[in-house]
Order: sequence, then C-alpha cells, then structure tokens
Amino acid sequence: MSASDIQPTQGTNAEMAGTGLLDRKAHEGEHAASSVQAVIINRPRADLYQFWRDFQNLPTFMPNVRSVSEDGRRWVIAGPGGTDIELETEITADDPASFIGWRSTEDSDIDHEGWVEFRDNAFGRGTEVRVMISYDPPAGAVGKLVAKVMQREPRIQARRELRRFKQLMETGEVSTSQAPEAAPRS
Repeated sequence: MSASDIQPTQGTNAEMAGTGLLDRKAHEGEHAASSVQAVIINRPRADLYQFWRDFQNLPTFMPNVRSVSEDGRRWVIAGPGGTDIELETEITADDPASFIGWRSTEDSDIDHEGWVEFRDNAFGRGTEVRVMISYDPPAGAVGKLVAKVMQREPRIQARRELRRFKQLMETGEVSTSQAPEAAPRS
C-alpha cells in the first residue's frame, strides 16, 4: 500500500475511540520503518490544513526539518552525526482541508512516503490530525536501530512533532524545557 492508495477513512464513534483515531487497516507504508500517529487539535481543519500545506511552516514544529522549499519538493533534514539529508518529494494527493500525500522521487537521499489527514472529530471537538511516515533508513536495520537510539525513528518523531503542532495551533507557541537565555546584566 502506498500513500496514493490510502484515502481518508471513515469510522463510527466507537471505532474511532477504540483505535485511538487510527484505522489499523491503513497504517503501514511499504518501507522498513513506518508509523502512524494521531492527535486532536482544537482548531478548524481548514486552518490546520492551510498551515501544514504551506510547507515552509513545517520547521516551526519539526525541529529535525532544517528547511523546505516553497513548493515542498526539496527538504533538508538533520541526519545522524550532524549530517544533512536531502529529500526530494512529489505530492501524490492533495484534497484541500482534508488530505496531503507525498513520496520520494529518484533524486531523494532516502526512499520515503507519507500522508497527513485532517478530519472533523466525530464528537465535535476540534480536528483529528493523523500522520503516516514510512521510509527505508540508510544502512538498513543498523540505520533503523541508530535512528531509534538517537530518537529519530518515525514513531518517536511523529508523536513529538504532532504534540508540537497541537501546541502551536492551540496556543501560538511550542513550549520547550530549555531555560531561556539570561538577559545581559548592566
């Protein structure tokens, strides 16, 4: 199953509550490492889609994303050991206010695919945002282990990034545990 095969899902309230917002039948990509994560954000889905669709906004809540081109085709992400990884992508699906799917092109350093879905919460409480990321790590199983140890594995990153996205969209900022820099003393 690829990102272009996955369509926004429908489910009953009980199904949605029982699966933690996830459709278990449509959650895996075709790559060695993949993850689906979900969050409910108290904002209209059109606002969330519009912010995400401006791909240059992504580094504001994805700290490993160094930059994204205006058209969303070229990404630079932080790799292990301080190296940068360049991703070349193409949009495979774009349903305004609902769904964005993408996959790597031949020019990408990593074979990857993903999608993000925005849908009204079944209980009328904000918007459900689901993200699927799937990729083949450099160096295969060893690369997957290194990514996990360095906390750059898709499941860990997607969960953190969605939490940051929620904070940004609901409060206007992303909270951090870093102490603020002290003001110079006079």
